[in-house]
Amino acid sequence: MKIGDIYTKHHQENRARDFSIMEKERGQYLKEEIGTGKKVLDIGCRNGVLTAHFANGNYVTGVDVDEEALSEARDNLSIKTLGMDLLGDWGELKGEKFDVIVCGEVLEHLYFPEEVVEKVSRHLNESGMFIGTVPNAFNLKNRFRLMTGNKKGTPLNDPTHINQFHFNDISNMMTKYFNKINITGMGKYAKLSKISPNLFSFILVFKCTK
Repeated sequence: MKIGDIYTKHHQENRARDFSIMEKERGQYLKEEIGTGKKVLDIGCRNGVLTAHFANGNYVTGVDVDEEALSEARDNLSIKTLGMDLLGDWGELKGEKFDVIVCGEVLEHLYFPEEVVEKVSRHLNESGMFIGTVPNAFNLKNRFRLMTGNKKGTPLNDPTHINQFHFNDISNMMTKYFNKINITGMGKYAKLSKISPNLFSFILVFKCTK
């Protein structure tokens, strides 16, 4: 079974059609940070549920391996779409560069996430921004669950999550390719995550520039 078929099957069987974790919070954040008039690449956009929050007023290209989901994104949002394996050579982009590259809840699904981050850096304009989120696999609640041998409710419970990220994992990876890195948290304990996103955030939010 091809990777695209795996994700099409996973989305159909394990996700509600318009499911996007913390959609409202992430969508509002992305809309505010991206603004308008930007050339945006949204990698792992699925059917465009999150993309819809920032598509208006921007020039968006959506990328995914799930061709059925991409078709929905194209039809619903009138954006350009590309079927593409992120671990490939990105030849489909033909060297294009972007003002913003969005990567929402994608890096944890990849065998070699750093290879994708490196490609992102090459496809950004000089002042471009890389922005996105990953599940915080090692917050206090998840640590307690895993300590008791219970992965339910943690990122480990999703069979498509190949990598699990700690705050330092994201920071160290991004530091290799970007000069300015900001990592914050989102979730139920948002106020506490301002003190320590590593311990209290449900998801980690990264914003990187060259």
